[in-house]
Amino acid sequence: MTTLIRENDFIQSIADSLQFISYYHPVDYIKALGHAYELEESEAAKDAIAQILTNSRMCAEGHRPICQDTGIVVVFVKVGMNCRFDSQKSLEHLVNEGVRQAYTNPLNPLRSSILSDPAGARKNTRDNTPAVVHVSLVPGNEVSVDIAAKGGGSENKSKFVMLNPSDSVVDWVIKTVPTMGSGWCPPGMLGIGIGGSAEKAMILAKEALMEPIDMAELKQRGPKSRVEELRIEIYDKVNALGIGAQGLGGLSTVLDVKILDYPTHAASLPVAMIPNCAATRHIHFTLTGEGPALFTPPSLTDWPKVTWSPSPNSRHVNLDHISAAEVQSWKPGDTLLLSGKLLTGRDAAHQRIQQLLNQGQPLPEGLDFTGRFIYYVGPVDPVGDEVVGPAGPTTATRMDKFTHMMLSQTGLLGMIGKAERGPVAIEAIRQHRSVSLIAVGGAAYLVAKAIRASRVVAFPELGMEAIYEFTVENMPVTVAVDSLGESIHHLGPKKWQSKIGTIPVVSV
Repeated sequence: MTTLIRENDFIQSIADSLQFISYYHPVDYIKALGHAYELEESEAAKDAIAQILTNSRMCAEGHRPICQDTGIVVVFVKVGMNCRFDSQKSLEHLVNEGVRQAYTNPLNPLRSSILSDPAGARKNTRDNTPAVVHVSLVPGNEVSVDIAAKGGGSENKSKFVMLNPSDSVVDWVIKTVPTMGSGWCPPGMLGIGIGGSAEKAMILAKEALMEPIDMAELKQRGPKSRVEELRIEIYDKVNALGIGAQGLGGLSTVLDVKILDYPTHAASLPVAMIPNCAATRHIHFTLTGEGPALFTPPSLTDWPKVTWSPSPNSRHVNLDHISAAEVQSWKPGDTLLLSGKLLTGRDAAHQRIQQLLNQGQPLPEGLDFTGRFIYYVGPVDPVGDEVVGPAGPTTATRMDKFTHMMLSQTGLLGMIGKAERGPVAIEAIRQHRSVSLIAVGGAAYLVAKAIRASRVVAFPELGMEAIYEFTVENMPVTVAVDSLGESIHHLGPKKWQSKIGTIPVVSV
């Protein structure tokens, strides 16, 4: 029997699924993260997880994006060979139309992050198309879809290696995870693909991330295959690294490790590893010819009873009346609540500034960084009475190569982003007695609630990468690198790696 899949049903299912996952975390992730919160002993990591959980529930209630980076869309479509589409358009075209409708939905617009001409002009396509689509024909009379919106911070940490057949996959993973830093916003998952060819291993790793979290059940019943043994071994050893939530040091770096494998050449052992972040977004649906897919919202009771509030030890900082001496008094791990005005800027804006300075030209009228902080962010467009949409931090490490320029030539006082700073940036921070702060990645809606006003200051043509001025009130941040060049992302994991060996093991 042939199943007819209507064009509009397929497009609507793609659009509805992307809206759904923009504000609903998978329930298995929420429950696993809630359990990690209960077990966490690191105060900094526990605070970060509390922000992520609080943000998640806020997004579920408000139907707004979990993260300002609403991702690149990746779709795995398995088409039953007894199915027929009532369309003359390609499957990729239908997927992209669904993406377009989802990302331009006026009730919940999602950030357009996709750029055409990636090695040249890098022009934003404005509707987040095209998606990355993987299609396979399978027996049957239904269409099965796994869809994800993959954030750039975690996607950028993807790794691949061609090992020798006698090499250890576990050793490579444990050696490689620390090199990924914390820009992928742990705690999350690791998807690992083993075998096939180079490109097959990468696809396996991405597809593995679509599977549900079941590490607790796996450890309880015990492994039944070599792949399951590897999953448990890698899970335990990665968490023993002490990287922790947001790289601050702690007990939970990964909530699960997913592995898919495929036969490979006798001379080869391809291994790919792709992390999923704290804003993990994916869902599965099936079309049987009976209309578009339906998505059932989770119950709010699925969220743990965790509500983040600032630490009573947090310092209140007035950004409009801040001195270098005050900045230089901060230490790694200090928690701050920022109020006042700050500027934003990320990759494209920094490149524009660099071009102007190199050409001896002034910055745009009204743009002055003297004595101010810059927040690395590309916000979602606002809706209703919002002054800005979800506006969590982007990875600060990408701005490392611009740090000396900004500190030495613009009068910038400090920076806010997520993740660690590399040695070049840390040296510039130390030299200029500056500071680098972090906000929690995966808490974008929570952070946005601290933003009271927003206006574009420069480069409006860059869209979400324009420079804004935000007025904030009690915006929560943590000191990542102090004026002496000491980094919490070095100190925290080192401390917790040494402590984990003395902490009694608690089963997940």
